[in-house]
Amino acid sequence: MKHILVISRDHNVREIFQNIDSAETNISTGSSLEEGLETVKKSRHDLMFIDMEILQQSATASGYKAVMQPFWLLYPALEIVVMTSRKMLREAVSAVKQGAGDYIIYPVIADEIRLISTTLTESQKVQSELDYLRDQFWDKDSEPLIQTKCQIMQRVFENVRSVAPTKSTVLLTGETGTGKGVLAKVIHQHSNRKDEQFISIHCGAIPDTLLESEIFGHEKGAFTGAVKRKLGKFTIANGGTIFLDEIGTITPAAQIKLLQVLQDGVFQSVGGEEDIKVDVRIIAATNENLKQLSHDKKFRNDLYYRLNVFPIELPPLRDRKEDIPGLVEVFISQLNRFHSKEIFDIHPLVIEAFLNYSWPGNIRELENIMERAYILERSSILGPKSFPSELFTAEDPLSRVQMDTMLSLAEVRKKGVEEIERCYLQEVLDKHLGKINRSAEAAGITTRQLHKLMQKYGLKKEEFKGDSRSAQ
Repeated sequence: MKHILVISRDHNVREIFQNIDSAETNISTGSSLEEGLETVKKSRHDLMFIDMEILQQSATASGYKAVMQPFWLLYPALEIVVMTSRKMLREAVSAVKQGAGDYIIYPVIADEIRLISTTLTESQKVQSELDYLRDQFWDKDSEPLIQTKCQIMQRVFENVRSVAPTKSTVLLTGETGTGKGVLAKVIHQHSNRKDEQFISIHCGAIPDTLLESEIFGHEKGAFTGAVKRKLGKFTIANGGTIFLDEIGTITPAAQIKLLQVLQDGVFQSVGGEEDIKVDVRIIAATNENLKQLSHDKKFRNDLYYRLNVFPIELPPLRDRKEDIPGLVEVFISQLNRFHSKEIFDIHPLVIEAFLNYSWPGNIRELENIMERAYILERSSILGPKSFPSELFTAEDPLSRVQMDTMLSLAEVRKKGVEEIERCYLQEVLDKHLGKINRSAEAAGITTRQLHKLMQKYGLKKEEFKGDSRSAQ
């Protein structure tokens, strides 16, 4: 049975939906966003039709996506359709750009409702089938990582799909922070060795004098301080996968032993004379150009070719900016899972700043910035105040106003004034730590006017109290 929710203050509109004669359709109605959310909390719904005015009133401070996000957190597959008058058509188009499935124009017609419901339901079925087929290979832990809009990353994941079930050595290349360690785990998790050990070694973090011992083990008395025999990582990883991060930093002696493992599957521990045979799948990673290092005689040429059996290059975040909104949602979801807060979305101005930033630290930098902002934020939306100021320093003031050419000049001017007004109030409240009297006095308005404006833009004085804001 199809479950449809209708949110409208117009009794006639709700009645048209309720009169739709279908044994396979169940209609629920509500007259406010809050009432609709409570209904969805009680039971699953497939489609939601919402009046544009109700959506707009709730989106004044944060944008349409933030208003729809609580519904999608409950049921990610929920399709939202906006019901709009012709005069608000541009706003409805904007809502669709921010995630709504479609829009219909008043007056509402029963046949149009049936058509759009059928179309969106069929789309849901097709997407569910695609998700099912995809999940036959990708497990649930990998799902957030593989959802990408970047063609380069789509090719990366196709390569992972191809190489994961094999025994081939994989060489991951890319800048620091692009996710090479995460991808190495994904390859292991989708290999025939997934039930065996995955051992990770950061070669650059181990002193040269200890590297051989750490990787290959040592015998008692092999060197000063070797008071007992120690198993190396290759021995521990036998049957599984070993991940050698920053492979370009290993010593010449370790390079020779690693070449022997790749060629024959055997090595000797430090101070040992007997061959140790292992069956280990090797995944190596580097942010350096190994081919150039081998050309400069700083890395063995034969080892480079043994490692470079199946190379996969990860692009930097600046080359896959279309994935930033999706990564942000993944990080918010993870942070909500490990902390007691409930943050539903991030302010559009922050996303805009993210898209204009070069991300020298790549995904790792994005994750760290998100965690810091999450700790500082006191509302349900991550706002600009919770992020480092340098993200916004190069921003053109005009970019703070969304230049939607589908809107009239008067509408763009209105949005621009509202954005400037909201930012000004945030600055004043932040400066006076949320104190209403002082903030109103500084702004040259009455406390009553300030309260009305704060309500209009979804600002709460509690968000600006304490020392957390000034800590920046």
